[in-house]
Amino acid sequence: MSARLAALLLAVAALCAGPAADASERNVLWTVRGEHNTVHLLGSIHVLRPGDVDLPRAALEAYADAEQLVMEIDLDDPAVADPTALLGTMQRTALLPEGESLRSVMGDDYAAIAGRVRESGLDLAVFDRFAPWFVATMLLQLELAQRGFQPELGIEQQLADRAVRDGKPIEGLETAEQQFAVLAGLPLPEQKRFLLMTLGETDRLDEEIEDLLAAWRSGDADALEDMLSAAFEEFPELYRPLTEDRNRAWVERLEELLEDRDDYLVVVGALHLVGRHSVVDLLRQRGHTVTQQ
Repeated sequence: MSARLAALLLAVAALCAGPAADASERNVLWTVRGEHNTVHLLGSIHVLRPGDVDLPRAALEAYADAEQLVMEIDLDDPAVADPTALLGTMQRTALLPEGESLRSVMGDDYAAIAGRVRESGLDLAVFDRFAPWFVATMLLQLELAQRGFQPELGIEQQLADRAVRDGKPIEGLETAEQQFAVLAGLPLPEQKRFLLMTLGETDRLDEEIEDLLAAWRSGDADALEDMLSAAFEEFPELYRPLTEDRNRAWVERLEELLEDRDDYLVVVGALHLVGRHSVVDLLRQRGHTVTQQ
C-alpha cells in the first residue's frame, strides 16, 4: 500500500517513464477534443531515477502539439520552484496544535516508531512538533531518494523546463498549500495509521514501485486501476480526498480548457486517470469522448 501511496503523494510522487514506447503500444496518455482544440491528459509521477530520464515519444508529441502546459501545481511558480520555500510551506501546514507533540499523538507506539525511523536515517525527535502525515511523507521521500529517485528528473520537471525554454505558459490546477491541506485535514487517528502502515510496508517498496513502472510503461490502465482500487479499499479516508475529490475539482477546469482554441497538455499523477471517478471517467460521464493513445 505504501508504494502506491508514495506514487500519489510524491505527486507524491509520479510514475516514471522508461524507454520510448513502440508505436503499437499504449501509453498512459488520453486525448479529448473540444470544438476547436485538443486536450492531452498524460499520467505521471514526479520522481525519476537517472536511468529513467527519457520521456516517451507519445509525451513528447503531445507536448509539441500543445500551446500550453497544465500540471497539478505550477512548477515554475517561485514558491514551488524553491525547495526551501516549498518545505517551509509544508512544515507550516504540518505543525501540530500548541500543546500537542508527535510523542503525545503516537502514544505507546512512539518508541517502536522511533527505532524504525532511526533505521532509515532519521531522528524522530526533530519531528516532534509535526503531524504524523508529515513524518510519513518525509520517510517515503527518503526511501525513494535512497533508491535513486530524484524530483529534478521527474516528468513534470522535465516538461516544465522545456516549457520555460520554449516560452510556453504553465499553470497549476491547484496550489501546493491545497495539496498539503488534504493530508493535514486527516483526523489524527488516521494520520497515525498512515504513519504506522508506511513504516510497516517499506520493505515491499521496491516490488511495488517496479509493478507501477511496468504498468505505466505498457500503458496498462487496468493494472493501474487494480493498484488504486486495492489501496482505496485499504485506506479510503485518504484516497477519497487525495484522488476522487481533487479529480472532480480538476474536471471543472478541464471543461473550461475544452472551450478554448489552444491545445493543452495536462500532466497529473497516473492514478488520477484510471478507474471509477477518475478524470477520464468523469469527463466521459459528462459526454466527452476520451481516447487512450
